[in-house]
Amino acid sequence: MKKKPTHYLSYRMKFMSAGLAAILLLLLIALSFAALRDSVFVIPAILSWILSFAWGYICLNWLYRPYKENAKVLHLFVTGYLFEGVFEQRVDMNPETSQAMDKFRDMIKTDELISASKKQAQYLALQNQINPHFLYNTLEGIRGETMNAGLEHVAKMTEALATFFRYTISNVEHLVTLEDELKNVRNYYIIQQYRFGERLSLHIEDRTEEEEEAMQYRLPKLTLQPIVENSIFHGIERKIGRGTLEIKIETTPKRLIITVSDDGLGIEREYLDELNLKLNSSSIDNVKAYTDAKGGIAIVNVNSRIKLLFGEEYGICIYSTRNVGTDVEITLPLIKKDMMKEVL
Repeated sequence: MKKKPTHYLSYRMKFMSAGLAAILLLLLIALSFAALRDSVFVIPAILSWILSFAWGYICLNWLYRPYKENAKVLHLFVTGYLFEGVFEQRVDMNPETSQAMDKFRDMIKTDELISASKKQAQYLALQNQINPHFLYNTLEGIRGETMNAGLEHVAKMTEALATFFRYTISNVEHLVTLEDELKNVRNYYIIQQYRFGERLSLHIEDRTEEEEEAMQYRLPKLTLQPIVENSIFHGIERKIGRGTLEIKIETTPKRLIITVSDDGLGIEREYLDELNLKLNSSSIDNVKAYTDAKGGIAIVNVNSRIKLLFGEEYGICIYSTRNVGTDVEITLPLIKKDMMKEVL
């Protein structure tokens, strides 16, 4: 329910200040007219105007501008563009507000937020496991029957789908190796090949110096497949002719960088800017369910999981040119098996 303006003390203070300023202005004008009639009032009138302008200048810089600055910071917090800044304002409204914000900061710890997010993810995963397990067992049965009937192509597709579901529904809260994530992507690609045929191709390029070591780096499960799915259905599917997906793997001394590229239709500039703003905003703002008719939900959710686990400096950035293609760049910390306890 939208509240009336008079509900807010800030509105009441503005209203009363405007009334006081109007009364003061009328008094100054009356004093000025008196000075025109009698020279005795000239000096008091001039001093009154000078003091009024000086007082107005002090109020502008000492009250109004800090107030507007605080309001802007709070607006950015509400819209998700910053988080820590709301606790570091230059001027506080009053001692009680300052103490309340300090208490709020102590209550919302990053570790606690991540823990709550993990528990929610685990609960939802457990809640949704019954039907997927039933589906997985059913697919295994179908694969056995098709093998007996000599339908090898159908059996291969069913096996890929069953393996994909098994990977998806097990231990969703755990970090997995890059090798396992890529295997899941390849299974997903096999499934999509039966739909797209030769129209779709996948290339995985490892640009790291030690491929075996790179394959053991850890990342959140189901980081790559949702992005590959978006690339196919929002980039390549609507394209006339063949489409290519490419996954490039690179490392720096502290980061794992994975780029999922497609040569599809690309993304319109306006929506691309909107999506990157959403990806760059605080992950806390995206803990709530996010829906989007244009298909950005998977990327936003993956990005939020990465930021919640590893920090705001990691996540996803998208580069796209209309009718040329799209690059989705995923930045992660270099995490090995012996470092997992520090993260989870």
